[in-house]
Amino acid sequence: MHTTPVTLLERLRGTVDDASWQRFVSLYTPLLYSWAQRLGCTEADVPDLVQEVLLLLVVKLPAFTYDPSRSFRAWLRAVAHNRWRNLQRRARLPDANDLADDDLPDPHPADPFWEVDYRRQLASRALTLMQAEFEPATWRACLECVVHGKPARQVADELGLSPGAVYVAKSRVLKRLRQELAGLWE
Repeated sequence: MHTTPVTLLERLRGTVDDASWQRFVSLYTPLLYSWAQRLGCTEADVPDLVQEVLLLLVVKLPAFTYDPSRSFRAWLRAVAHNRWRNLQRRARLPDANDLADDDLPDPHPADPFWEVDYRRQLASRALTLMQAEFEPATWRACLECVVHGKPARQVADELGLSPGAVYVAKSRVLKRLRQELAGLWE
């Protein structure tokens, strides 16, 4: 059974589901690494920030309610940004009274760089996780058309398929990608 991200978020509520949590971690860890680097974390601090975010999500996601009118990405980015600020604060002045402000709004909600980076990272990771679900010819047909921009006729000739089979392969992979990213690709 393939879990769409909206369903994945719902499955992370309540009872602990190791498979759902592993899927979430596999999907979002590379993105969190990228965001940490963009925030200016040193290479040594990036894993610490990602770990801090994931540890916080273990606590927050069971109570998280997905609202389709709001952006999960923006919320997650705000969590990552606030964890980064907390790590910086602790590095500057360790203080046991330093309060976490994980629910503060993101200071740069409309930054187009974050949007492009988010979409690229999430799509790339989702495609990597999905590849095993398809026959190699189906996967390659879609990849050649979508990523490399080759016409269906050329791809069909290269793979020994009909152009119709190439269109079907492309359609199946892209449909599955849309399912995988449903609700998280605002």
